Amino acid sequence: MDDVEVIVIGAGMAGLRCAGLLQAAGIDVAVLEADDGVGGRVRTDRVDGFLLDRGFQVANPAYPALRAALDVEALALQSFPAGARVLSDDGVRTLADPLRAPRLAAPSALAVLPRPTELWALGRWAAPLATGIAKEHGLAAHLLAARPDVSLQESLDRAGARGLLRATLQRYLAGVILEDEGQTSTAFVLMLLRSFARGTPGLPRDGMQALPQALAEPLAHRVRLGARVEQIERDGTRARVRTAVGTVTADRVVVATDAWAAEALLGRERLAAPAAKGLVTDWYATDERPEDTGILHLDVRSTRGPAVNACVVSAAAPSYAPAGRHLVQATSLLPPGSDPVPEPDIRRHTATMLGTTGSALTLLRRDAVPHALPAQPAPLCVRAPQEVDEVTLVCGDHRDTASTQGALVSGARAARAVLASLGRAS
Repeated sequence: MDDVEVIVIGAGMAGLRCAGLLQAAGIDVAVLEADDGVGGRVRTDRVDGFLLDRGFQVANPAYPALRAALDVEALALQSFPAGARVLSDDGVRTLADPLRAPRLAAPSALAVLPRPTELWALGRWAAPLATGIAKEHGLAAHLLAARPDVSLQESLDRAGARGLLRATLQRYLAGVILEDEGQTSTAFVLMLLRSFARGTPGLPRDGMQALPQALAEPLAHRVRLGARVEQIERDGTRARVRTAVGTVTADRVVVATDAWAAEALLGRERLAAPAAKGLVTDWYATDERPEDTGILHLDVRSTRGPAVNACVVSAAAPSYAPAGRHLVQATSLLPPGSDPVPEPDIRRHTATMLGTTGSALTLLRRDAVPHALPAQPAPLCVRAPQEVDEVTLVCGDHRDTASTQGALVSGARAARAVLASLGRAS
């Protein structure tokens, strides 16, 4: 491999964004990726005619960093209904945004209007967001200044939130922040809710890998697949990067892997990875569609099952299934050190939530992702340091917020820091 000005290790969302901005600024950059494709945790495979992402994930068109990085319209997003169908001890309830899901407005009103006390408590809990929702910049600072940041569980308790609405909110968020104990920063949760209010998440026509693919396209031959990095060494004012296929030197190195791979590469004394949050997604094929909206199904019963959510993916995103067949996903949590819930248990629970039978669901694949997201505890740290030493930086969602938005922002921050350190114009 030829020597370059900057090496980016990892072709995930953060690394590709960083490399793209460096290339646009005239920097000679190479991206080294250990896997056989770009995307990191954002990958899509075709299985028996179905599109299966590696774990259930969605793209939010409201993320400013996503719109800045690529042509969102070209993704041909297929949106999910803005709401959820909730299995409770009192029966099935529908909770939805009446503006974005008008066909669900009537059943949603029947579920919400009889609960004014619950609604008032949640309004009190979300008050800092209501006063900052229009901010294009500085929302995190506004939320942190409005009141001390505590865990989601504590903040909901302080607001007096309880009942069906709170249970639904927490169960919905469990599938987003990948924990159901309420230990995530409230400020971070409110930032996520603002993004959901501004944009309706969906799936690209060609799968979630369309996002990193779009970022990688301008880089072309600069992305080198199958180049696993084994060691990074200082070489005076430069860095020497040793891979399984050769050694290359550069003026700067940006480690854009996930936090845990970065810790293994750099050493814990130089980069301590946060706690990991994991998920398991079971993908099922069925010949008879259980429902036709694609809405998210949640279970908030006192004896609820193990899946945090389930939905008929192909009802919202038809490109994900071949003609005449339907794709169902069910996602459960995978806490550190735990084994996945047995698949038959997930299948039975999914059938209960969707109102079908387990025998109607055929398992296509099980995705266990132990390092799906970095933990985001209170108080929220919006920007973590990226400089490791004079020639080495890190980027990724563990340096900003645990989201696609955070990964892209971190990649852009790293690119700006590299340019500044090289004395090049941004």
